[in-house]
Amino acid sequence: MEMLAIAAVATFFLTAIMAMAGVGAAFILVPIFLALGVEIHAAMATALLLNAISTSVSTTTFIRKRLVEWRLALPILIVAVVLSPIGVHVSQRLDRHFLLWLFSGFLIFASLMMLLYAPKSSGIQRSARSQMLSSLSLGGVAGFVGGLLGVGGGSIIVPALVGAGLEPKRASATASFVVVFASLTGFFAHATLSGMDYSLVGATGIASAGGAAFGAWLMSEKLKGQQLKYIIGFVLLGTAVKIIWGLL
Repeated sequence: MEMLAIAAVATFFLTAIMAMAGVGAAFILVPIFLALGVEIHAAMATALLLNAISTSVSTTTFIRKRLVEWRLALPILIVAVVLSPIGVHVSQRLDRHFLLWLFSGFLIFASLMMLLYAPKSSGIQRSARSQMLSSLSLGGVAGFVGGLLGVGGGSIIVPALVGAGLEPKRASATASFVVVFASLTGFFAHATLSGMDYSLVGATGIASAGGAAFGAWLMSEKLKGQQLKYIIGFVLLGTAVKIIWGLL
């Protein structure tokens, strides 16, 4: 019971923070669930389901505010959904420590992108064909790596879109839409290969929906784009440091 309470409280607050950036909290919740004794693939499956729940709630707000860039979101979504299950199956054949080191390296890279890289806004300068190819490539990487690491792919999509010059609020909203479906695909793949703790899913699912609603409100009404970049960057970096500390 104590474990469920800790998981629910952590899920609410972390989901609220990450909903502001549109990435979902799976990449932070996975190490927390592991610390609470949840098996790694079950932790990934639960975190991906929570990603789908939270981003569904937050995306509703983002769509209403017209923040989703549909020309980018749809091609990213299609490829990410296709490749996410492949990443899940590959993860079953990899060592747990290797996965965690890989996960940490990814988090450090993403955090440095958010904290240090300041691109000039590109507007809509590229051709439709170029935008489509870039979106398909990004969707492939996000889907495969997201399924491999159980992170939903949003933490890959947001830094990439911001790095390409998209305004941070629009990058977050666009990634949030993609993560709904990519996370569901990854969840079903993980759930068929590992057991699920349904009491954990129930407690954290409610907390995830509440945290997402609160975080989406903060993002759309209170925060500026630059503030979002710093929030997600420091959270990513702190999570990587925590995982590496546990591996050493």
